Amino acid sequence: MQLGYTVLFVPAVQPAVDFYEQAFGLQRGLVTPEFATLRTGQTTLAFGAESNERRELGDALAFRPNRPDADPAGIQISFIADDVEAAFAHAVAAGAKPVVTPQLMPWGQWVSRVRDLNGVLVSSVTAPRF
Repeated sequence: MQLGYTVLFVPAVQPAVDFYEQAFGLQRGLVTPEFATLRTGQTTLAFGAESNERRELGDALAFRPNRPDADPAGIQISFIADDVEAAFAHAVAAGAKPVVTPQLMPWGQWVSRVRDLNGVLVSSVTAPRF
């Protein structure tokens, strides 16, 4: 089995697509008002409209929406970058909120973290060595 794609439930799909294109340089794939995809290399990042997901899930499963003024969910999206400092600066210039400035981790990987426009944690990292 392999990871196919990750879906973030968002209040509005188009602003999320626009933000990720600007902040992280991703290319859009399919974009509709209720669902969109962005190419990230071997996997896909997708966005689903919260309103649509709530209709589909009904009372079977509620979820806590991501919001910039609330604690982030216990998940992080990580993008591999050759230059983590430049990726961090670019994301912040595009409106991401800085969380952790670029730092070299004990295992030899550079890592930085921001929050996207909906409050999701996003890291820029060098290729893992583990």
